[in-house]
Amino acid sequence: MTLPLETVSPQGPPAYFDTTVASGQAVQADHRPQLDEIALLRLVDRFYERVRADPLLAPVFGAAVSDWDDHLARLTDFWSSVMLTSGRYKGNPVALHLLHAGAMTPERFERWLALWTLTSGEMLPADTATIIQGKAARIAESLQLAIEFRPSPAA
Repeated sequence: MTLPLETVSPQGPPAYFDTTVASGQAVQADHRPQLDEIALLRLVDRFYERVRADPLLAPVFGAAVSDWDDHLARLTDFWSSVMLTSGRYKGNPVALHLLHAGAMTPERFERWLALWTLTSGEMLPADTATIIQGKAARIAESLQLAIEFRPSPAA
């Protein structure tokens, strides 16, 4: 099942775009913030707002996450470590995802990536969004492989 992604508002581009006319041509300036801790916090918050509202992902995350404030803080630490090399994240994402392996289908990974791509594309400059989207795709692939090839429970 493929669910539609949100589309750009008919009112035009988001507020962080500024359309001006230079030399007779319309030029769109991108005022989205560069990647820093604040931008990551906002990205993670907005992304998980969408996840929590998504009919495919919300039930899985609702069952797995009991403390959203803690989850958002950990995921912000995770992305800070991945993108800013802060070293703040100290967890084991594979082990945590293996706890929910039965609910983690390829379709759900695709949807997660689609929402991540949408959100990061809206909130980050294009070059930064491309980098973080590529890292997310590689992480999702690693998690899927870990789930697919996990050892069978002992009989």
